[in-house]
Amino acid sequence: MLRPRNLRERVALFFASFGALLSLLLVFLLYHTAHDLGQRLIDETLTAELDDYIARRERNPHSLPPATVMLQGYVRDAASAGDVPPYLATLSPGRHDVTVGELSYRAAVLERSGARYYLLYDTSLQKKREERFLFLLAVVAVAVTLLAALGGIWLSRSVVAPVTELAAKVRLRSPEDWDQPLADDFPEGEMGELARVFDRHVVRMRAFIERERALSADMSHELRTSLAVILSATEILLDDETLTEKQKARIARIDRATRDMGELGTALLLMAREEHLVSSGGGCVVAGVIEKAVDKHRLLLANKPVQVELHTDPALEVPADCALVDILVSNLVRNAFSYTASGTVIIRQDAHGLSIADTGKGIPGYAVDQVFLRHFRDMASEGAGIGLSLVKRICDRFGWQLRLESR
Repeated sequence: MLRPRNLRERVALFFASFGALLSLLLVFLLYHTAHDLGQRLIDETLTAELDDYIARRERNPHSLPPATVMLQGYVRDAASAGDVPPYLATLSPGRHDVTVGELSYRAAVLERSGARYYLLYDTSLQKKREERFLFLLAVVAVAVTLLAALGGIWLSRSVVAPVTELAAKVRLRSPEDWDQPLADDFPEGEMGELARVFDRHVVRMRAFIERERALSADMSHELRTSLAVILSATEILLDDETLTEKQKARIARIDRATRDMGELGTALLLMAREEHLVSSGGGCVVAGVIEKAVDKHRLLLANKPVQVELHTDPALEVPADCALVDILVSNLVRNAFSYTASGTVIIRQDAHGLSIADTGKGIPGYAVDQVFLRHFRDMASEGAGIGLSLVKRICDRFGWQLRLESR
């Protein structure tokens, strides 16, 4: 059964249900009261007519039983046993409901002084009146239910108005309005309590956000300071003519990793900002990011019989920060290189998407649906379980589809 989600609809439904239930109860009581009252009147009429006829017959044994449009009487004694219809002959003394064809009767049977008296009252008209009365009651019940529903709709607007007002104020509230408590607009009642609870949560959230911002700012500052020192040292070392080419290559790798770390920190800070949904700069050439990621992680394939096939489209640009795209691509390439012992790694990028396929050991079936969860790792994993969850977050941020297949 579907339940209304709107509070106003629930109030209206409650009133309609209450009106319908009350109407049905009244219909039941009124109909049965009218039916019982009519039954009693008929039984009293039968009793009075029987007593009258018995008294007349005692004065005049040849007196005929009642025979009118509504009443029909019979007597069975030693002299007139055959005059009673078969459907009455088997009835015992008392009151009975008898149906003959399409007609219905209320029958009274009384035994007195060796004779049995039968008196029928035609209740067909009474039943028709009861049916009309029941139909009228049903119409009234439907009308009351509709009026209750309309009244519920009208009343629900007044009942739900404070809730609607509070919801509107919360929805339209901006961070600049946080200093003004909502409880000032709802000083009393349940709405005031809700407003005060909301204000307390806002205070806690603001304190939490401020702590997170301070931590991010401090970490960013300290990290950038350390990275700047490392980059200054690598620049000086790279300009040193006394170093061999092998030593310069190693220093260049340190320099490149340091710059990547700086870009990574910037990208993570951008992702932490709610307002930064798309690129803050120009487009990002995906092919260049892929080639850079492959070159950066090629050392993971050292001494491995693994062949890398790279197919890219240099013309493709996406509206995203290159630092975020680099995080995405680097995590996928690093996983492919790390878990492929032999065979091939095929990286293919075109206008429709990016696919990275490898001949590695694969992922267990139970883990395929969980690898994008933060900190999830299977028994064969060597990482911390963060890389693929970060990839998933970046894809969700830009509305990109992510699919994983493993044999």
